[in-house]
Amino acid sequence: MNSSTPPVAPADPLQLAGPIVVFGASGFIGANLFEQLFRVRQITGTADVYALTHDATKAWRLKLLDVPAENIIHCDILSDASVQDVFEKIKPRTIFNLAAYGAYSKQKNVVLTYETNVLGTVNILENCTPDMVYIHAGSSSEYGFNCTAPKETDRVEPNSHYAVSKVSAAYTLEYYAKMHQLNTLNLRLYSIYGGWEEPDRLIPRLVEETRKGQWPPLVSPDISRDFVYVDDCIDAFVQAALRVNPTIRGRSYNIATGKRTTMRELAGVARQTFGVTQEPVWGSMTNRNWDLSDWYGDPTAAEADLGWKARTSLSDGLRRTADWQITNQYESRVIPAFQTPSLNPVISPIIACYRDAQAIPYMYERLVKTFNELKVRYEIIFVNDNSPDNTDEVLNEICARDPNVIAIKHSRNFGSQSAFLSGMEISTGDAVVLMDGDLQDPPEVIPQFYEKWQQGFDVVYGVRVQREMPPHVHFFYKQFYRLFKRTAYIDIPVDAGDFSIIDRKVVRELVNLPETEQFLRGLRAWVGFKQTGVDYVRPERMFGVSTNNWTKNIWWAKKAIFSFSFAPLELMTYAGFVLTGLSMLGIAWQIFARFFNFDPNTPYGTSTVIILVMFFGGINLLGISFLGEYISKIFEETKKRPKFIRTMVRKGDRVYKTSAEISTMIEQRKSK
Repeated sequence: MNSSTPPVAPADPLQLAGPIVVFGASGFIGANLFEQLFRVRQITGTADVYALTHDATKAWRLKLLDVPAENIIHCDILSDASVQDVFEKIKPRTIFNLAAYGAYSKQKNVVLTYETNVLGTVNILENCTPDMVYIHAGSSSEYGFNCTAPKETDRVEPNSHYAVSKVSAAYTLEYYAKMHQLNTLNLRLYSIYGGWEEPDRLIPRLVEETRKGQWPPLVSPDISRDFVYVDDCIDAFVQAALRVNPTIRGRSYNIATGKRTTMRELAGVARQTFGVTQEPVWGSMTNRNWDLSDWYGDPTAAEADLGWKARTSLSDGLRRTADWQITNQYESRVIPAFQTPSLNPVISPIIACYRDAQAIPYMYERLVKTFNELKVRYEIIFVNDNSPDNTDEVLNEICARDPNVIAIKHSRNFGSQSAFLSGMEISTGDAVVLMDGDLQDPPEVIPQFYEKWQQGFDVVYGVRVQREMPPHVHFFYKQFYRLFKRTAYIDIPVDAGDFSIIDRKVVRELVNLPETEQFLRGLRAWVGFKQTGVDYVRPERMFGVSTNNWTKNIWWAKKAIFSFSFAPLELMTYAGFVLTGLSMLGIAWQIFARFFNFDPNTPYGTSTVIILVMFFGGINLLGISFLGEYISKIFEETKKRPKFIRTMVRKGDRVYKTSAEISTMIEQRKSK
């Protein structure tokens, strides 16, 4: 620690080196930090503060802040590509990381806890340089069982997955400070409270109710906290960013008042501040696992090294929180925004790849760009359907740098329909997007799909109003779709391929269908739900040569018709009736002409017999072939062979190769 103690005074945000980015700005402390920095620097004409969030569509605080849209940036810290894109565009000098997961009881995904708090931190630090400043939001929960006024040098005893992950992040910062000379500090925050805190938390509820002269449900009166008003917390972040230096970088500091405040004492302060006459009902709320009776911190090091000290008393903090609630129309504006945030969906594009190695990197970059602009999270699934090119190497490189990418490899070429189903079974997104890997399904159309899906459509399919191909080929495609629509026993949209966005509930139904031989664009129509189309122009293949040809197109046509139409059988039935009738008429004509000598040129039968035999023989063969197509489908279904066989699944650095590993991975993802 520094030997001299600097005077305790509020830090000046104008002294921070800009641009400034705040990761996790949609959270409680992040929103306060972003708002205060933005307002102060905006006054001077330097609005170089950016709110970074991975769930901008769910960020109710940022919506209510009413700041320019260009200052709110989507970034998924679990994607190194997404973080790198932010650093390249903004070129920040000061980085505050308040992104975290697992602190609240409703955040129960253990894997996401470690991914966000550790891997996300690493992704940000990997993009930092020694000329930048990085301040990290740690947690007092890192001390765990050792929670009675611990010093930063005391042993940490984490007692939850969240605590373990935050301790890991703290050690990660220390490593980067020592080995890469990064200017990093970890602030272990105690019980921060104030404006923009979730309305269902203790202090907001306490202030809301005591303003009305009543009490919220309370835990045991002996439970204690160390309450720090949010403005003091923000000041700590600014002071840390201004004071970090080679002597102290990599260290952790307690952001606490050093005062142990029990729930009984808190109620007493609230009673005096708001004039409540009623008595609180203790134990009306169940204690949580982390509620302890001696939880408070030692801020000595923060005051010595950072020049920071909490200046707001608990009484003043409660009063200022009440003023904030009144100013921001708490009941009519803040609470409704908190209770009904718009969904933050995860979209899972599934790309069937065969001879598409050259196109895959472009597909990935365009997809990431599209989802960043949409401000939604993504999970990109590439299915290598045993492609003979270097698709494996290309996908391995992408997976290594982006944990949101999954690569699947099949044991042989099962076809695009099986590839889509393979990806759909593994996907966890709120919706999937089916795409071919040759970039003939443009990622730039996805925002139009997404808009329709947000409007309530369960399936939004692409309608190919034009194909960049020879006119005669385009003509035959259009005629087939119209013939298929007229003959199918369900309503099949014309000019609609596999390219579509499909809601999770529809995906679940498609994956559970038992049939082996699947034609997805037909099954997509068969399952029903609310569907609509979006027009787009299908471009030419960007790389290589198309694997489609006339033979394969005829095979696709047969697959479609014999899967979703009984027209061939009905045609043979009608032909049988018509030809039998014509035959009876022919026989009658022969008898009439012969006995009444009506037509002396009527042949004696040889030519007629030959023609009729050949004609009816052809009709019989055609009928048998139609029947054989349906029987072959029955035969294929009775075998109950798997639709595909996976030999490898890769997500990030984790590779699953055995059948047992892959099955376990799929089951775990189903439970998400």
